[in-house]
Amino acid sequence: MAGFVSILTRCLLASILLIQSGFACAALREEIDARVREALVNFEKEAPAGHELAKRAAGVLVFPNVIKAGIGIGGEYGEGALMIKGAQAGYYNIASASFGFQLGAQSRSQIILFMNPGALETFRQSEGWKAGVDASVAVATLGAGGAIDSETLNRPIIGFIFSGKGLMYNLTFEGSKITRIER
Repeated sequence: MAGFVSILTRCLLASILLIQSGFACAALREEIDARVREALVNFEKEAPAGHELAKRAAGVLVFPNVIKAGIGIGGEYGEGALMIKGAQAGYYNIASASFGFQLGAQSRSQIILFMNPGALETFRQSEGWKAGVDASVAVATLGAGGAIDSETLNRPIIGFIFSGKGLMYNLTFEGSKITRIER
């Protein structure tokens, strides 16, 4: 039993160090802006229907590089920017913690579309916005021909999660906390 506790303690410490390293690598404004532009170009390639939807959104929150890592206990962290009518309107971070069997790390991009001004304003007025608590984010899935599910299209907040391998499914924003940061 003592060996198990020792291993669990080491795993916990390693996870904490991985999460803290994400916080220590805070990006500069110029780096975030460049990564956001690149993520939007990739978004247009990966999900053209989503890109078209983004043109109609009141606001587009882009996290170009969200790192998720864990060894038993894990976490994710990323920094990005809110775009309103194509202009940068603030910098944000996204963070969450998770428990359960997990081992490894991955990187992905996350884009959240605020489809109406009310949803965007509620987000912008919050001190720390938590997906699933302050509002639900409908994660988009693409159907035949790359079309977005019609039920998702009617939601006030729509999210996309993708990696270099394309749009990712069966993932969620639930439990992620998004906070405005100064850069």
